[in-house]
Amino acid sequence: MSEVAGEVPVTGPPVEPLLRLRGVTRRFGGLVAVDSVELSIPEGAIYAVIGPNGAGKTTVFNLITGVYQVSDGAITLDGTSLAGLKSHAITKRGIARTFQNIRLFPNMSSLENVMVGSDAHHRSSVLSSLFGLPAHRADERDGRERGLQLLDFVGIGGTAQLTAKNLSYGDQRRLEIARALATKPRLLLLDEPA
Repeated sequence: MSEVAGEVPVTGPPVEPLLRLRGVTRRFGGLVAVDSVELSIPEGAIYAVIGPNGAGKTTVFNLITGVYQVSDGAITLDGTSLAGLKSHAITKRGIARTFQNIRLFPNMSSLENVMVGSDAHHRSSVLSSLFGLPAHRADERDGRERGLQLLDFVGIGGTAQLTAKNLSYGDQRRLEIARALATKPRLLLLDEPA
């Protein structure tokens, strides 16, 4: 590193990436679905995982989000291991995803689907919900407002009261993205979004 007269060189510990996969392997019996994946994603970056059908792209997403546990290797978010965490705990830590096959609540409205994502950060208890206490009402109000904003953001604001199963395929994809964004993720994984 060169130094300019009068300036102090900036040094310090290396910046930990937002997400890191080190030697991640997943075996299903004798089949190795993912073998020694190395990936480092800094905060604010956009990456694509590209490969042919059957290459293990969805399996990698499932490992990151806790659907499957790694057979070998490590996955960290901000330097903290995700090993053994369930999907809901990983969502609370800031990773959201969409799925290769759309997974919506088909008989709920678009808005209700997005509000489900907001539940990841609600602070009210089950009792508060059962009795309609102020904390629950505040969470519901905030979830509704955020849901409407996110539906507008993904371009389907006019579908808030429509049943999810009655939306076009493209709008269902957008709805799934809005629901994932409702969890307030630091990292959003889109599995075959197009």
